Amino acid sequence: MSRADVKNAEAYLRMYRQMVRIRTFEDNANQLYLSAKMPGLTHMYSGEEGVAVGICEALEKTDHITSTHRGHGHCIAKGADFRQMFCELLGKEEGYCRGKGGSMHIADQANGNLGANAIVGGSAGIATGAALSAKRLGTRDVAVCFFGDGALGQGLLYEVMNMAALWKLPVIYACENNLYGEYTHVSEMAAGDLKARAKSFGIESFEVDGQDVLAVNTLSQDLVARVRKGEGPFFILLNTYRYNGHHVGDIDRAYYRSKQEEQEWKEKRDPITILGDWLTGEKIAGETELEAIRAEVKTDAEAAVRYALDAAYPPATEVDQHVYAA
Repeated sequence: MSRADVKNAEAYLRMYRQMVRIRTFEDNANQLYLSAKMPGLTHMYSGEEGVAVGICEALEKTDHITSTHRGHGHCIAKGADFRQMFCELLGKEEGYCRGKGGSMHIADQANGNLGANAIVGGSAGIATGAALSAKRLGTRDVAVCFFGDGALGQGLLYEVMNMAALWKLPVIYACENNLYGEYTHVSEMAAGDLKARAKSFGIESFEVDGQDVLAVNTLSQDLVARVRKGEGPFFILLNTYRYNGHHVGDIDRAYYRSKQEEQEWKEKRDPITILGDWLTGEKIAGETELEAIRAEVKTDAEAAVRYALDAAYPPATEVDQHVYAA
């Protein structure tokens, strides 16, 4: 049976919209940095949208995720609002963390997002802890830990995967292999089979094309259902690519990857284009409808940016508040 089952058309279009929302958010965030309106750096998620959306669309609102320093895509895929996201990037009071977290520390508890993390692999313990909590409390909740290939060099990840395997915790470890850890190709920093690391703990492991959001979603739905039945944990290796540099200031990347490589991924492996072509090919939507989605999202993002630029900063009197839990 074709994946274009009519009853699933709404879900497919939602995935398309969510990926467009992420790409549009990132385009605007990049412009805020280039125009010196945003304090600090940010790390673009453009090119990896199929990973965040494919997985998060398989989750419920009460399920938890943890994110990375390249976390805007995960936040939006889990339900974050444009206005609060931009306010946080600009240090405004209405941001998710009242402007104190910035790009790399956005958390959205209402939607199950336990937070982005500036430490490579730093959220692995948080996600595993959420899974332990869910098991002890007897809920159906699932935790997903997003991390990049660079985190495969962090001991914390292996410690918590060992615990998760021993205690059969409801957690999915989602490794976004975008080929580069900062400026180093994955082949130069991670020896052997990347999936073998999880397999050594007896964790069932899978590999999927991260640019195919439908493939990611199909696998994620299956694994989430199995996790809810107590069959976890699982490990997914998602092969993807970041279009931009390690951060917004990483503009001249010729010394570690070629422009031809970047162009080939953009032209031949773009997740939004791949899904859009499939939607039109299966006659689920026409190009006019897809263009209308892109235009609507663009308008929403521009309005959110204007709102955030005009929003108030938090009062200086609360500089020592919301820092430690009493």
